[in-house]
Amino acid sequence: MDRQDLGLYFVFFNEIGIIEQLIRALLEAKLPKGFLISHFSVLNHLIRVKDGQTPLVLARAFQVPKTTMTHTLSILERHALIETRPNPKDKRSKCVFITATGRAFRENAINDIAPDLQAVADRFPADKMSKMVPYLADIRQFLDNYRDAS
Repeated sequence: MDRQDLGLYFVFFNEIGIIEQLIRALLEAKLPKGFLISHFSVLNHLIRVKDGQTPLVLARAFQVPKTTMTHTLSILERHALIETRPNPKDKRSKCVFITATGRAFRENAINDIAPDLQAVADRFPADKMSKMVPYLADIRQFLDNYRDAS
């Protein structure tokens, strides 16, 4: 890869990183006191991907130590946003399931950030966004697979 292309890819991912920081701050400011984006992200993952995963699988998905995920899950469980059940495949581990309260928490967070997303929509129409999402999803999937292969 030549220097110009390297710069392009760096700028591309740098912009995504800055966008992530900005949207993270917007969303976190809307969450109830004591909750962080990491809490929302786990709930979102359990709905988007699937619940019933073990804490270790979740830790790998978020690329955090298992102890960090265990701490995040304990907060979510304390607030009845998730529940853990014995793993039917391995009685020694647990599986994580989102509760109705957790689903409502996620929906409320999305509703609370709706005015901010409307401001984005006012500047960037849905037809433009819908064209970008498949490309970003392809890049995310490639990077997920690339990480798992490494």
